[in-house]
Amino acid sequence: MSWDTVPGKNSEGYRDPTAATALSNVQRSQRGLQSKRAGEHFENLISASLNWYKDKGVAFIEKTPEPMRPLRPPNRMGQFLACYTKAGQPDFKGTLTGGRAVVFEAKHTDGDRIEYGRLTKEQIDSLTEHHRLGAAAFIMVSFELQDFYRVPWEIWRDMKSRYGHKYMTQAELEPFRVEYIAGVLKLLEGVELDAPDIEQKGDQTNE
Repeated sequence: MSWDTVPGKNSEGYRDPTAATALSNVQRSQRGLQSKRAGEHFENLISASLNWYKDKGVAFIEKTPEPMRPLRPPNRMGQFLACYTKAGQPDFKGTLTGGRAVVFEAKHTDGDRIEYGRLTKEQIDSLTEHHRLGAAAFIMVSFELQDFYRVPWEIWRDMKSRYGHKYMTQAELEPFRVEYIAGVLKLLEGVELDAPDIEQKGDQTNE
C-alpha cells in the first residue's frame, strides 16, 4: 500500500497538514519567536536602566543567572550543551542605597492583558518570601515595548480579589505606569528605601 493513498499522510507516512494548518503552524512559531525576542529586548532595556541607577549610586541590581549544568565539554568556539538544573527564579535581584533588597520579575506581552499565570510557582514563592521579609518586590510589565508598569507584589498577589479575575488590563495597570525617558526606564522611582513593617502572618497567594 502506498502512503500516497492514505488521507492526511504524505509519501513517507508522516502527517501531511492542510495548507491552512501549515500556515497556522508557521505563524504560531513566528509569533512565539517574536515574543521571545521582545521579552529579551525588554530585559536588556531594564538592564541598561539599572546600570543608569548604579552610576547614580541609587541601586545595584543584576539579572539573575540561570543555573545550568554542562552536558559536554565546550567546543573550539567555547560553545557547549547544557541543561537547567533549577526552576527559574525572579529575573532581577539587588540592593537599594541604604540596604533594602529589591527583587522583581519582568514580563512582556503583545496582547491586551497580562496574566497572573505567567509566573511559575517557584517565582511566586520566591517573591512572596522576599516581600514578607521586607524586600521591594514587584513585577515589571511591558505592553508591546511601548507601555511599562511596575506592579507591587501585594497587588499582583491579590489580583483575583482586587479585580475579580486573574489578569490585569492596561486600564487596571495605569496607576502603576513607569515613565521611559531618554532611554531610561524610571522603574525605581517611588520605591521606598526603608522596608515597611514585616508581615507577621505571611502573604496569601491567589487561589
